Amino acid sequence: MPALRSNARTSFVSFSGVDGAGKSTQIEALRDRLRQDGLEVRVIRFWDDIARLTRFREAAGHTIFKGDKGVGTPSAPINRKDKNIKAWPMTALRVFLYFLDAISTRRAVRDALGSGADLVIFDRYIYDELVNLPVCSRWGRSYIRLIMSLVPRPHISYLLDASPEKARARKPEYPLEFIRTNRQSYMDLVGLIGGITVIDALPLMKVTEAIIASTHRELSLNVAPRVVDGDRASEESRAAAELSRARVC
Repeated sequence: MPALRSNARTSFVSFSGVDGAGKSTQIEALRDRLRQDGLEVRVIRFWDDIARLTRFREAAGHTIFKGDKGVGTPSAPINRKDKNIKAWPMTALRVFLYFLDAISTRRAVRDALGSGADLVIFDRYIYDELVNLPVCSRWGRSYIRLIMSLVPRPHISYLLDASPEKARARKPEYPLEFIRTNRQSYMDLVGLIGGITVIDALPLMKVTEAIIASTHRELSLNVAPRVVDGDRASEESRAAAELSRARVC
């Protein structure tokens, strides 16, 4: 086990992906492992701790579009109508709300980096909102670049890839077709802004091992990168893999 820094400085990592990709499971696994290593770890949840006007947003989806509230489960599927609504008035509203969220994110990162924790994990990040915009349009790309100029980059950003069918089976909230297009939007965003590590849709334990090993490497002091079961590529290979997944807009 490489030696990990403690209280040298605070790092932060973000987890993104379609609903049902397994973010909560992997965040818990990483948090628990690093705490076992003696590090202080905090978790910040984007929707609960950063996003602005959340009650208004939830009410709008329920009242205006007659969508369901809450979180879907395999035994109790729901049909939400919020980020999957693409009408232009909703897009205009998102532009305003996401700007507010970007400012809120900036403040949250500043506070996190001054918290004294070794690692702060963001359960979703501004990326998970930007994919709800037309990433490949000219104005969409310009707006995304504006937001990215305001928001600090995480030291590590993970995008958990997932089969849309399996993701919906785990968390049935949105139509399958939306999940497919949403997944592609994430890949388009990777190609546009870069700096995001895409974790393949591997078996659960393989994903956990890859994330823990990658995070250990970033937090380690003066140690060589560690490979887990030969499944992780080099930094250069991973960067190439990210670009190969992303569609050129």
